Amino acid sequence: MAMKDYSDEFKADAVALYESTPGATYKSIATDLGINRNTLRNWVLRDRERRGVGPDDGRGTRTAVRPTRETASADPDERIRQLEARVAELEANERKLATERDILRKAAKYFGRGDELVISRFQFVDDHRDAFEVKRLCEVLDLNRSSYYKRLAGRDARQARQRADQRLAARIREVHADSGGAYGSPRVTAELKEAGLHVNEKRVARVMRTFAITGIRLRRRVRTTLPDPAAFLVPDLFRRDFTAAEPGRKYMGDVTYLPLADGEFLYLATVLDCFSRKVVGWSIADHMRTDLVADALRMAARTRGSLEGSVFHSDHGAQYGSRAFADLCDQLGVTRSMGAVGSSADNAACESFHASLKRETLQGARDYGDPVTCRNQVFAWLTRYNTRRRHSANGHLSPNEYERRHHTAKLTLAA
Repeated sequence: MAMKDYSDEFKADAVALYESTPGATYKSIATDLGINRNTLRNWVLRDRERRGVGPDDGRGTRTAVRPTRETASADPDERIRQLEARVAELEANERKLATERDILRKAAKYFGRGDELVISRFQFVDDHRDAFEVKRLCEVLDLNRSSYYKRLAGRDARQARQRADQRLAARIREVHADSGGAYGSPRVTAELKEAGLHVNEKRVARVMRTFAITGIRLRRRVRTTLPDPAAFLVPDLFRRDFTAAEPGRKYMGDVTYLPLADGEFLYLATVLDCFSRKVVGWSIADHMRTDLVADALRMAARTRGSLEGSVFHSDHGAQYGSRAFADLCDQLGVTRSMGAVGSSADNAACESFHASLKRETLQGARDYGDPVTCRNQVFAWLTRYNTRRRHSANGHLSPNEYERRHHTAKLTLAA
């Protein structure tokens, strides 16, 4: 076992106690102090040597020391004992240094291979407490012993939390996989709560970070808004207010690109209801002519039964500014609205919708492959979006469920 450390103050007090106690022996004082007899004796002899006082015979006799060869050789046995004590001290220091060297050598395996394999210093102390003194381990690693013992006392609770996090991570993976890898912590939390699991969103976010359950981000953008200089001036009736008090009052639309493997694109036009963000109309084609956006608006009219009296908001794309699209809006009883030229914020809700669509369908891929695969994936996502995908603007309810509850509430009030 490594030798204990004593402060200079403790050593001085021990020497003073021995020197001031008549008839004291090294053994009796050492026993009272809880230290080794030879340790006390070494302290006393070094102190006397420093003060120029000769060694005693253990019975209180002191003689002055003259630094001559005759005085040093007057008591050869005492000189041998001094040398033996000095050797013992040097051996003890060597053992201490060897212990520290062994500790640091073992610690290097914990801390020397990069952040991904780093284990806490507290864990290292816990793993090696049987081989070395905890005090020595903490000193070498610059740890507070009380902090180590406090952490040790909370180990059971910490392990219980880790097991609970692992169980929660398994549930989160199920929800995440069921969403096609799209849901972040808010929607995952809502899904878990609906399933009867009461959990905090911050905890869900922490567990998702810990277990690397993440979404996908987009990398590419293609310009799809091409203004028509000859288009008629249309006012902005939305003023960046993308909400509505009732379904069927306010709609918004936009066009986005769908990249294919051969470098070509398909294009998707959508129509969203501002009340629930439901996709009421869409169209996919290999062109961006007016027919693309017109077909999406016609589908919206079929979905809702009628668009009479509603407002449709878009950007200044040439398709939306064309005479043919204006005539279709007049035919369907739709009032047009357009944001400012070159301002994506004036149609931010549609921009966000299309970003989510591509992030969750591409899932990090550069393209959809062939046109058939692209159409199938986008169609599946759009239908699932309405029926199952939770939307933050709806209190994490799907668009269909949000509208259903709204109609139920209206019927209840009317009754």
